[in-house]
Amino acid sequence: MKVYNYARIIYYRSPLLVQILAIAFSLIIIFGTLLHFIEPDTFPTLFDGVWWALVSVSTVGYGDYVPTSVVGRIVAMLLILLGTGFITAYFASISGIAATNQQLFLKGETAYKGNEQIIIVGWNERTKGTIDELLTKTPPVKIVLIDASLKENPYASKGVHFIKGDATRDDVIQKANIQAASMVLITADQSKDEVAADMQTVLTILAVKGLKENVYCIAEILTSHQLANAKRAGADQIVETNLLSSFVMINNVLSHGTSPSLLNLLKEVKDSKVCLQEAPTALIGATFLDVTHEMLQNESSLILGIKRGASTYVNPPTSFKIEEHDLLIAIIH
Repeated sequence: MKVYNYARIIYYRSPLLVQILAIAFSLIIIFGTLLHFIEPDTFPTLFDGVWWALVSVSTVGYGDYVPTSVVGRIVAMLLILLGTGFITAYFASISGIAATNQQLFLKGETAYKGNEQIIIVGWNERTKGTIDELLTKTPPVKIVLIDASLKENPYASKGVHFIKGDATRDDVIQKANIQAASMVLITADQSKDEVAADMQTVLTILAVKGLKENVYCIAEILTSHQLANAKRAGADQIVETNLLSSFVMINNVLSHGTSPSLLNLLKEVKDSKVCLQEAPTALIGATFLDVTHEMLQNESSLILGIKRGASTYVNPPTSFKIEEHDLLIAIIH
């Protein structure tokens, strides 16, 4: 009795798909056993009866075993009426579950289960360009896109996981599996004015850092007076989009035609890697001119400047001395 109650509890707590499959297999075993005892000459072993039942309900019908008695054929009719219905329901359930899961995936309602992913917050042209570029990398980069405005996954066929929702909410960030993320990129909400967009970004930084303090967080900030708030919230790196745009426009005003050159320069270094690297011990005390020559000749690295603590020196004087703990701003080919 206890075994029966335990089995019943397991059955009713199982998914519908498992329940249907359990009923179908039970019918196959029961009817196969009946045929074995009703017609032992036709079905010499229990396995022969179960085999016939399975072949019958699956509508394959090999014809190697066929009941010959009236009672045997009545049992076969009952099996076909009952068993085939459950088998059909089973496959229909599989199709339904697959279709439902696909719709949930497209609509951004499924949680991400992977690890080492880059979480990108917000959908705009900058996000699109970033994702397009990341998808060309080898090995493939795992990407999770979070946005509240999109109706469905714009990259469903390219392996990008989409989560629909407000990234300032803990439950949305947790659906992106923030604990396993390697990096978070937060872009400014283009549907809001600049101040409101920056406030949204700061709130998102707080939500992300509150759930995983050590995750590397890059944030796009539009207004200069929100830079301090973004840093206090925990942003590891801040991208000042408006500052970059202003730089390009000012250069075009003062020197006509520089915009195409700047864009071509960015395109040229797109396939390279701009990074910070420690100055080799042998070059401590050397001049910037010597360092650039040495790194270009031996490391194939183009040195653009020096980062010393919180200060950055781009294209410093050739006599600029390299000190211990200086970082080289380099383009690595």
